[in-house]
Amino acid sequence: MTRPIIGVTVSDRSGWRIFPLINLNIWLAGARGVRWGAKRDCDLSKVDGIVIGGGDDIGPELYGGTLGVSARLDHDRDELERSLAEQAADLNMPVLGICRGAQMLNVALGGTLDQNAWQTFGMDNKIKTILPKREICVDNDTLLAKHTGPEPMKVNALHTQAVKELGEGLQVCARDTAGMVQAIERTSDPFAIGVQWHPEHLFYAHRQRAIFHALVAAARARRERRGQNEAARAEARLA
Repeated sequence: MTRPIIGVTVSDRSGWRIFPLINLNIWLAGARGVRWGAKRDCDLSKVDGIVIGGGDDIGPELYGGTLGVSARLDHDRDELERSLAEQAADLNMPVLGICRGAQMLNVALGGTLDQNAWQTFGMDNKIKTILPKREICVDNDTLLAKHTGPEPMKVNALHTQAVKELGEGLQVCARDTAGMVQAIERTSDPFAIGVQWHPEHLFYAHRQRAIFHALVAAARARRERRGQNEAARAEARLA
């Protein structure tokens, strides 16, 4: 069976090292990734799902925040990813947001961000490492819990911002022990999960791989539905 194709947005600066790792996780889950960016052709008609990857902070003007707070911005990438997230919802296309990507998913659906999350939740709670040292609690009866299990898990943390007010149709599905939002998801189709951590670096953990498997399963189901609909339309034209 042909592998589903997943579009992956990454930074033009660091994508050369981030994309291969995300693509490895996508491949292990049974799909194939294609690298996207602000300077690359991003055609949603050619993919079955998308990953909005991590990287720079999101420009606060997108959600009514104060300009100049973020240290490093990429406005072209902001516009691209917001557009992709909005279109994906309209096209019933599965989305996985990673770190910045989770924040963008929230902003695209009308939510806001806490630009100084560590100050809000206490600098003594700050953990910034690629290693799984931050404990999070997964809410029961959520899409995330369905795929990873509801037990607490250890994750990494590389972010400075976090979800504040939720976007339309989203719910919190995980928080850390200080109460900071660590994962969000859509409450109805299409499939969309945003995680504040970087599961691509934790590919040795089966619960982290399960997140990519969930995305690929949703992408495969969408591809199959599209194929069935196209076959039905072709049959109708011949009738």
